[in-house]
Amino acid sequence: MTAATQSPVLLERRGRVGLITLNRPEKLNAMDTPTQHILQRTIEQCNTDNAIGAIVLTGAGRGFCSGWDMGGRSSAETETAPAAPVSNWKGEEGDLARVLTSSKPLIAAINGAAVGWGLTLTLACDVRLASDRARLSMRFIRVGLTPELGSTHFLPQIVGLGQALELVLTGRIIGAEEAGRIGLVNRVVPHDDLVDTAVTLGEEIAFNPTTHVQWAKKLIYANAANDNFRSVITAEAEVFVQSVRSEAYFEAGRAFGEKREPNYHA
Repeated sequence: MTAATQSPVLLERRGRVGLITLNRPEKLNAMDTPTQHILQRTIEQCNTDNAIGAIVLTGAGRGFCSGWDMGGRSSAETETAPAAPVSNWKGEEGDLARVLTSSKPLIAAINGAAVGWGLTLTLACDVRLASDRARLSMRFIRVGLTPELGSTHFLPQIVGLGQALELVLTGRIIGAEEAGRIGLVNRVVPHDDLVDTAVTLGEEIAFNPTTHVQWAKKLIYANAANDNFRSVITAEAEVFVQSVRSEAYFEAGRAFGEKREPNYHA
């Protein structure tokens, strides 16, 4: 396949895990509007595929996503100067953020530079694993821009208000070790083990009943910043009642009695 015909987003199935790879390595996987649309369609494809229970998102080559593609700039310049697509101001970003937060579980396997838009993409994922070679930055303010893709909602919840403000207001680049220390990523793993580790985690998630995973994810996103505790309890109770009546619950009981692992995807 030639470079001209190769897709900027690749999808591979590994067991019940869909492995999505951003595939513009010559530009450190900098994002542009066509690639964003393909990425969104690929995630939606995984969401409608009953054989996929979790999704891993990574990048080809040395970068995860170095920001928004500035066209004429070199890859090195793009890595430190991402920019926002004007078209996204009219709602495309909201559509992508909605797809990410409502999708099957998403694991970001950050294999290299995740800068600006590239870092905000990981924040809308459910779990972030980083290679020990990863470099991360909320670079926007350094290039005269402001954060996007819902990052001012997600980042303070992930790292806390103080760390979020420091990352955003300085725009500095941090290494994987610091990202792990402040909780920006769940864990740091050796570079060569990153994708396999992420897929293994995806398989662990995908083993569970799909509907219940979706219910649990929806509850967490709805309740994480909800300061009305009564409404949290009410929402949990409504979903819990449905889970008690589900086939998965009965299968778990049968499996326990028969001393075997439950099969939620027969």
